[in-house]
Amino acid sequence: MYAIHDEFPQHPDIRYLNHAAIAPWPKRAVAAVSRFAEQNTQTGARDYPEWLLVERTLRERLQRLLNAPSSADIALVKNTSEALSFVAFGLDWQAGDQIVISDEEFPSNRVVWEALKPRGVEVIQVNLQQGDPETNLLNACGPRTRLLSISAVQYGNGLRLDLERLGHGCEKLGVLFCVDAIQQLGALPFDAQACRCAFTMADGHKWLLGPEGLGVFYCRSDLREQLTLHEYGWHMLEHAGDFQRTDWQVARTARRFECGSPNMLGTMALEASLGLLEEVGMPEVGKALQERTQWLIDGLERIPGTSLHSPLNPSRRAGIVTFSLSGWENQALFERLRAEQVVCALRGGGVRLSPHFYSEPRIIEETLRLLRQLASA
Repeated sequence: MYAIHDEFPQHPDIRYLNHAAIAPWPKRAVAAVSRFAEQNTQTGARDYPEWLLVERTLRERLQRLLNAPSSADIALVKNTSEALSFVAFGLDWQAGDQIVISDEEFPSNRVVWEALKPRGVEVIQVNLQQGDPETNLLNACGPRTRLLSISAVQYGNGLRLDLERLGHGCEKLGVLFCVDAIQQLGALPFDAQACRCAFTMADGHKWLLGPEGLGVFYCRSDLREQLTLHEYGWHMLEHAGDFQRTDWQVARTARRFECGSPNMLGTMALEASLGLLEEVGMPEVGKALQERTQWLIDGLERIPGTSLHSPLNPSRRAGIVTFSLSGWENQALFERLRAEQVVCALRGGGVRLSPHFYSEPRIIEETLRLLRQLASA
């Protein structure tokens, strides 16, 4: 790997282990936004056609990242919650329909389904900690189940699901498979076609190293027209840009989910960040991240009084390591780590650490050294 650390000139006192929340930008994303701002200052929107080429490149990068059949299957959305809402309020639900989720989901992948209760839709929450999680989820699917929606990686403890197994199981049962991929996309390789998902969504501000306010929504092409639209505007029309035209139809591509003007500022940043991930390659990104995750786990296991809440099996984890320390309340430990410039999160019944593929060894070692000191205090 080339000198990747040059892309992340973080403050030397900062130990950044919070990519499962919000990631730092690489230098190239900063440079792209700076160029864009300078163009706006000097020439306004004169070069808008060139900006649209960047947007097209972003869609193509996302297509490759997801292994979607076509860039026409990619919609650029505000965030994961918006994409989930397109599915939840786009499908034609009938009273008595059921949706299966886990009991560990981030609110985005729970509230949106619970909001369908007035339509008579039932949400079934499945425990993932007892027995085999995939078996538990598929066994919860009955004759009234229309959709199974699951996070590829659970945000609290980092449990990674076998998406291919779930996807094939849903296919056999005739159940739509929806994947919130925000904690896997950009951390480990992802394949929308291999896991047979109907819908996949993710934000750009975590493992994708981009800004908040721009995400991706993949909708399988045969399902696009089955989602009733509730937002309309100029950008989602088949003949967008032909402003004098009075007859109109919704775009045949996933652009139908993009009702108005695009987030061009976010596009510049995210396209640059994805360029970095492509240069490194997702297999290498995943390998490097797993090494750092294992490093943290090995170090934590050697600290007396540490309780790990994350899976130990590498096939069951991505980039999240959640733990507790005997003698410390989680909140107090979190605040102490923050005071020592360890940027982390309070999640999953403990303190959550989440490095990325580029995280320097010193960051992990300094964090483990500090925890050893706190454990012996």
